[in-house]
Amino acid sequence: MSEVFLDTETTGLSFSDGHKIVEIACIETEDLIPTGKIFHKLINPKRSMPDAAFKVHGFSEKFLGDKETFDQIADEFVHFIKEKKIIIHNASFDLGFLDGELKDIKKDKLERKFVIDSLEVARNRFPGSSNSLDALCRRYNIDLSKRSKHNALLDCELLREVYINLLDAKEPKFNLSSNTLDQNVSKTNDYNKKIVEISELEVKKHKEFLKSELKKNFY
Repeated sequence: MSEVFLDTETTGLSFSDGHKIVEIACIETEDLIPTGKIFHKLINPKRSMPDAAFKVHGFSEKFLGDKETFDQIADEFVHFIKEKKIIIHNASFDLGFLDGELKDIKKDKLERKFVIDSLEVARNRFPGSSNSLDALCRRYNIDLSKRSKHNALLDCELLREVYINLLDAKEPKFNLSSNTLDQNVSKTNDYNKKIVEISELEVKKHKEFLKSELKKNFY
């Protein structure tokens, strides 16, 4: 089963208080390696933007005014995540908004059996510690320099890196001379990790993905 790393940005903290989604991003992976497929939409919430939310993500009411509404992107979104494992940090927040938006347009809420909450994974591994995405990035020395404001697409990639570390998995190692996957196990830092070699095409796609998508910033 493929995975999808998912994140949203909103106008506030609770859908029941009248707040709406303003950005959805999903990155598809296979065995945690990006496939190059993404879903990324900025959304017109059809309401005002509170100052507190604007300070978080930088999206103004005027900027979002000409974007698609949720009902216009819902079918494409549901199709993108269908039958995939969905990994979300603090899943109850995002799912609360997604379920609310879907209910408003008479669509079914997302199936929980496919959802993994990486926040719960982190809390089980580091009980009593701060397990926000920022805190976990700092714990694992993941670069946060591009995260001046919250950005759903960038946060998906950061979450992917965090999740790999939480699982004690290993980032894929590029070998430009081989098109095969090396299944040998290598001992690193006193514990075993699998070294995965990928093809030149996959390397190229991954680099293009990082350059063209994850460098997107706020307008």
